[in-house]
Amino acid sequence: MLVDKNDVARIDPDTRDRLVERFGDRFDEVVERSARSTQWQTAATIRDSFRQWPKSAMWSVLFSLAIVQIGYDSSILSSFFAQPAFTAKFGTCTTASDGTQDCEISAPWQQGLTNGAWIGGIIGLQLAGSAAERLGHLKIMMISTSLMLAFVFIPFFATSLPIFLVGQILMGIPWGGFQSLASAYASEVCPVSLRPLLTTYVNLCWVFGQLLAAGVLRATVVRSDVWAWRIPYALQFFWPFPVFITCLFAPESPWWLTRHGKHDKAYKSIDRLLSTQGVSAQEKEELVKDYQAMIQYTEAMEDLDKKNDQQAKNRYIDCFKGIDLRRTEIACWAWLIQITSGAPLQGFSTYFFTQAGMSTINAFNMTMAMYALGAVGTVLSWFLINRAGRRHMYLWGQAAMFSTMLVTGILGCVSQTAAVSWAVGAMLLICTFVYDLTIGPVCFAIIAEVSSTRLRSKTIVLACNTYNIGLIVANILQPDMLNSDQWNWGAKTGFFWAGTCAVSMVWTYFRLPELNNRTYGELEVLFAAKVPARKFSTTSIDQFQTIEQEEPPTYIEKSSVSDKDEAGESEIPVAALSK
Repeated sequence: MLVDKNDVARIDPDTRDRLVERFGDRFDEVVERSARSTQWQTAATIRDSFRQWPKSAMWSVLFSLAIVQIGYDSSILSSFFAQPAFTAKFGTCTTASDGTQDCEISAPWQQGLTNGAWIGGIIGLQLAGSAAERLGHLKIMMISTSLMLAFVFIPFFATSLPIFLVGQILMGIPWGGFQSLASAYASEVCPVSLRPLLTTYVNLCWVFGQLLAAGVLRATVVRSDVWAWRIPYALQFFWPFPVFITCLFAPESPWWLTRHGKHDKAYKSIDRLLSTQGVSAQEKEELVKDYQAMIQYTEAMEDLDKKNDQQAKNRYIDCFKGIDLRRTEIACWAWLIQITSGAPLQGFSTYFFTQAGMSTINAFNMTMAMYALGAVGTVLSWFLINRAGRRHMYLWGQAAMFSTMLVTGILGCVSQTAAVSWAVGAMLLICTFVYDLTIGPVCFAIIAEVSSTRLRSKTIVLACNTYNIGLIVANILQPDMLNSDQWNWGAKTGFFWAGTCAVSMVWTYFRLPELNNRTYGELEVLFAAKVPARKFSTTSIDQFQTIEQEEPPTYIEKSSVSDKDEAGESEIPVAALSK
């Protein structure tokens, strides 16, 4: 790939010759159809895309519900550390001079229990990454949900902390499947304009799980028997069923089917995802063929860039070769920033609030408010991501997180009163809202878009495991920072996360490119041409310049491209989508 003096990224002559050799007599037709599909996707509004691809949105929404279980389970366990019934049963208790008991789970056990599931997740991710590329997204998701249903029984009937630990590790294995598959599936069944909405929806599922956990724990905190923690686990028996049923009927990713040479099934998958609203049967057939040609053309370009046999191009080691090394770095760093921005403090929010001086009831109330704000922030991010872009939202989000963490640390340095405790709680609420408005949801769009299509599953696995390892380190440090018999930093913990956030901001400025409104083929050209991160949004792309045409093929009448709807985007008549 080349960038000319006018900052236009183009296909180099050698790539063109090899593409001609690959497609043979079909080359002109594939390029023409691919160009039409690309032009429609990059010009279509969100309203156009929802009208034309409603079923892709529906299947993606249902498929991503698996993430609710991760958000739910990861929240309930850390909140148990502030639940009186749980700490009285499994913790170490001390009796005060007035006869009252203070029970607490020791810092080492807090670290072990919170990290157990993420250790299992690392194992599950590595298994899911390889298996999903061989068997497909749907089969691995069904296996993962089945395992989850079986493993929930262990913590439900646990009578000691070691049994809890075993259960958490085993439950983490299907978590790995959920984490890697949800974003990958959403990114491969949706058109360009819907991609950011349905990949960031994964974050909403995560927040919804956290909010649900906070509500259940708030309702059971008054209990003093074993059902105080068994009821929260019992609810997890429900979640695998809707996801499993979805997988029985959902279409497989057409990108995965194309990579495996199943072109007839890929055609049928696209046909199921596309709507017939506003178009005739013949026009829909043309739309499906054009979209399939775009997939084939993009896969062929990625194929030629690697210059290896097909089996080699799908190994983990290939994520660290050539242009894929840069893409892997971006995916891993982007997900790690979810840790370095200070988000782990949210996971210990209930315990953090009690250590800051709040009552147990108020601590659970604040946690519910915190996750409710997170859900609101994620929904609001949908209105910003296509306008502001991924890069700007990530930068400004980290700047805001840095500020709130710094203020939290300063509050930890003053005399601790009830007013200061509530001020610290307010800072954590603001932090959660900012995080789920920017870094939280945008991360899922970045990691789903930045990888090559052939290495997407494995790149997401590597990025997610980078996150998991970072979270394990954070979970080792965080209890010591907050625990009264360890470092006892309290709100001063904010200083630590402000420092890590500052480092991540520097990386984001120099290394994170803008991926907004780019097809996978266009991103392949930009990375292959080694365009600097800060020039991604201003570099034009002509991936079809090898075909000489009197005028470019288009789905859209030229006058409609320049017309703007109320949101500032081009409005495309659905009936005029086919040539």
